[in-house]
Amino acid sequence: MTLLFTLGFLEIELLDIIDILLVTVLLYQLYKLLTGSVALKIFLGLLSIYLLYLVVRAAGMELLSIILGQFMGVGVLAAIIVFQPEIRRFLLLIGKTTALNHDRFWGFPWRREQTEKLSLTPFIEAAKSLAGKNTGALIVFAKSSELKYYAESGDLIDAVISKRLLMSIFNKTSPLHDGAVIISGNRIKAARCILPVTENTDIPASMGLRHRAAIGLSEVTDSVVLVVSEETGQIALVRNGEVFRNLSSADLRVKLNQFLFDTDQKATAAPAEKSVTAA
Repeated sequence: MTLLFTLGFLEIELLDIIDILLVTVLLYQLYKLLTGSVALKIFLGLLSIYLLYLVVRAAGMELLSIILGQFMGVGVLAAIIVFQPEIRRFLLLIGKTTALNHDRFWGFPWRREQTEKLSLTPFIEAAKSLAGKNTGALIVFAKSSELKYYAESGDLIDAVISKRLLMSIFNKTSPLHDGAVIISGNRIKAARCILPVTENTDIPASMGLRHRAAIGLSEVTDSVVLVVSEETGQIALVRNGEVFRNLSSADLRVKLNQFLFDTDQKATAAPAEKSVTAA
């Protein structure tokens, strides 16, 4: 490897610089993942115990060293158990951002054609009607993933998309209204689905459980989530942990086209209120 410079008795090579940068990025992503959750306090507690173990071992305190040594011996297994949700979120985040997860990489033209045929009109009209009646709604648009795990948490429907069906599902007297509807393959795949709630503590108190569930799903998948607030009747879109609130029908159509089909249409209505909530 090419020698860049020397620092005392250390010889710094290009590979060393790359190694340090990659470790820095990994630690930063770990910090972002743990910030705002109870897992950060647990991690600091484990780190404190490990530092205490190093101190007592260096000081020759044999009994305490044996006790802490036994604890550290199972530390890796304990960390996997304790941090299971965070490890899962981290792996999902990696899978979400990798290029292998996108149709552009694989170049399957029939999958892109299928996505482009999705009609947005039923969703826009249903959201407008539901918002006018202050009826809450949660609609998930699956992209690269079919969200099979989340769909199986609810009731499988596999129905043709229509405004009347969406309004029937989210009617307050319907047994399917409590939960999310998942749209995949140009069909209503499932209803009454359970979504993961975000652990981000920076979310405004004005956002209820529907918004928090939408944010939680968008943090671990590339899905786009449409939310109609039951309290205010406002329409919002959530993607990558970002919430675009107070959307009009025109704004909603533009944003859906942009997020689902990667179009760059310009909204003619007033700009939507945007709340950045990702950690």
